[in-house]
Amino acid sequence: MKLYLDCPCTSFPRSFARDYKETYRYPPPSTVYGLLLSLVGETDMSAHLGVKLAIGIIGDDPPISRIVRKQRHHKFSKTHMGTYPTGKFSKPNHQELLTDLQVVVQLESSDETATVKLTERVAIALSSPSQITRFGGLSLGESWAMVNGIRVYREADGPIRWLTKDNRGLISLPIWINRQTGQGTFQRFSWSNEFHEECWVTIPNLEAPVTKSKGKRSPRNSQL
Repeated sequence: MKLYLDCPCTSFPRSFARDYKETYRYPPPSTVYGLLLSLVGETDMSAHLGVKLAIGIIGDDPPISRIVRKQRHHKFSKTHMGTYPTGKFSKPNHQELLTDLQVVVQLESSDETATVKLTERVAIALSSPSQITRFGGLSLGESWAMVNGIRVYREADGPIRWLTKDNRGLISLPIWINRQTGQGTFQRFSWSNEFHEECWVTIPNLEAPVTKSKGKRSPRNSQL
């Protein structure tokens, strides 16, 4: 299954970005996976782990714009008790935006463990949207970055440049973000004008590390 997405304005903030929100130049696989779950109305991030994604771009790299926006800084303490006056807890910061982004996503679900595969659910969402239950707008990136539409890719949409896995590539994107720890799993990419096996990225089934509990130390036997 090959999908076409038209996103007029979006941003993919880098993991290390703080006051100045730099953006990844291309949509990360972790973000695209979240969009697909939103499309089918799935709230469990682990529902379709093992699905394979291939991400491509139509046209040139999207231009980057820089804007100034208001950012709120919340200090959670007993003193404030949920009251955050705008004058004290807001300040301007800069953010990078991508405009006129055209994305192609190819899906392959043979390695999924889910009973109903993600490709099947996406096909239902596109052909019979009344059969799914979802809420909110469909966004690629942050919640405000809503897409113009999503449909099956057509040859008339234009040639595709595919992101392909390359350990020496200059493009580094997250493929999975652990929501509990905030740690990400990254992959390096380069470009290919032709689709091949290295274009596939598997959304990993990462188990949480098991923390071994420390047993109680027995007291030393002392001789008087």
